[in-house]
Amino acid sequence: MSNDTPPDAFPCKLALSIPLPTPHLATTALRALSVDAELSPYVQRHFSIDPSSTTVLRVDYSATTNRMLRVAVNGFFESVRVVLDVMRELDVDVVDRPGTEGLEGVQGLEETRTS
Repeated sequence: MSNDTPPDAFPCKLALSIPLPTPHLATTALRALSVDAELSPYVQRHFSIDPSSTTVLRVDYSATTNRMLRVAVNGFFESVRVVLDVMRELDVDVVDRPGTEGLEGVQGLEETRTS
């Protein structure tokens, strides 16, 4: 909130706590979601990692009306869904899981056998 905005200009508030499996994923979600500025000048939001639990992303919303708050949060949840879907698809430890497909036919890859 800017210094010239009266504190009661955004009376409708909502605090979201989004738990994630690891601190790394919480920080990644924060960085991915905070890139886009809030579209409405009637809504403000602030991102942080919960100091008591580094796996929880906190998002604090303030808006001029409940309707503006609802519209902004609905759009935000759609963005959260996209970020979580990408995290699920590109999971960082996917390389540690056993593969379901072989490497036959991969160009430039030679199979070596160990005894």
